Amino acid sequence: MNRIIPGILLAIGWLLLLALGSFQLFWGAMVLIGFLGSREYCRMAFADYLYESDRVLLPLILILPILGALFCRQSAVVVPAGLLLGFITLAVYVFNHYHRFEAPLMVLSRATLGLVFVGFLASHLILIRGLGDGASWLIILTAITAGSDTGAYFIGSRLGRRKLCPNISPNKTVEGGFGGVAGGVVAGLAFYLIFPVAAPIWFVALLAVLLSVAGMVGDLVESVVKRGYRVKDSGTLLGGHGGVLDRIDSLLLASPVLYYMLIYSGF
Repeated sequence: MNRIIPGILLAIGWLLLLALGSFQLFWGAMVLIGFLGSREYCRMAFADYLYESDRVLLPLILILPILGALFCRQSAVVVPAGLLLGFITLAVYVFNHYHRFEAPLMVLSRATLGLVFVGFLASHLILIRGLGDGASWLIILTAITAGSDTGAYFIGSRLGRRKLCPNISPNKTVEGGFGGVAGGVVAGLAFYLIFPVAAPIWFVALLAVLLSVAGMVGDLVESVVKRGYRVKDSGTLLGGHGGVLDRIDSLLLASPVLYYMLIYSGF
């Protein structure tokens, strides 16, 4: 129950935000989510290495692409511009504090990873929301990643035999991966019927396959990050669900795939 009830409440809140909230409200929510996720990342990456003030300043730098995404309806260039500005700001930050860092390159490289992994990737959720059918696409994307997680768990726990990436995530299996793709396709098509978008069903089915795989890769990337920083969960904010990054890791990599597929396919 410690996981089920908070999970249901999180899902309802997210769906209400997408279905009823304005673009500006969604952007504001993503700024908060991005800041909390960046705080978690900085705690993992730097532990006791930095001052507490650094753990406020660095997350603000890491979410510069998210902040710039407010103006994505005028130009999508604001997101890569935010990424560039974020890296320049990180460089200036390291230059300014170079004398007190034992390993300045470590600070710059780990912070840059956080800038890309959290700030840049998460900003694509806002880019999608800024599209014509953006809210419906995000609901479908959420359904695909949730369906993929569910399918992978049930099939993997019952039929899983061959390990997928045993050194990264020992519980993931090849059979669970196929179950995840199947679950993602079923969930994606079901929500496509409820929240129709301007794309044929075959395209949504193809997207569901790609996004399910991308979501699994995103989950594995976060596992690599957590193993590298020697932590079990990214945080404790969500209780039994871990931290913010533990909840959105699949969306972080799946959202850019969806955005660029929509942009370059014409749908």
